[in-house]
Amino acid sequence: MQKLQSQGVHHITLVGADRQTSIDFWEGVLGMPFIFEQPNLDKASESHLYFDPGDGRLITVFTDESRSPVKRRTPIDTGCVHHIAFSVSRVTFLQAVARLDERGIKHSGVKDRGFMDSIYFEDPLGLLIELASYRFEPPAGFSHADVLMEAHKIRVGRGDYNIAEVHLADAIQALVERSRETLSENRAAKNPY
Repeated sequence: MQKLQSQGVHHITLVGADRQTSIDFWEGVLGMPFIFEQPNLDKASESHLYFDPGDGRLITVFTDESRSPVKRRTPIDTGCVHHIAFSVSRVTFLQAVARLDERGIKHSGVKDRGFMDSIYFEDPLGLLIELASYRFEPPAGFSHADVLMEAHKIRVGRGDYNIAEVHLADAIQALVERSRETLSENRAAKNPY
């Protein structure tokens, strides 16, 4: 037996209401360019809208002009999607509360997640959306996942409850030290003052 190795999220498809509701939310609130549209090739009564969430991948929405937005939380039963999180830069994150407030969108306020900050709110159809902003940048040649895995190992080794900023800083240092050579015989921390 062999695995079917994934290499990233290709796209996420949601069941939407009418076309304009999707365009107004995904492009008009979250800034995702509406890049193309075609019929749903499995259901002629639906259209299939494609949005770029910012990384060249896709968020797609099946729309039908006979459907109206249902303003209630989507199910979170076993097997259902709880929420979708989108990455935003720190400067955008710092504007999120005010920009949601100016639209009258109810939200969670800023939530401290240790390694990132989050804000939660529902789309017009009741799907929980998270805007997430990492508190760190990975060193060159590494991903956020690389840093988080290293931080996890450090946290567990120290018996700490969750990943905190100190674990991230130490993880970044460890990754750099393992991946970058030095001419120094001793690269331990020093105080030159």
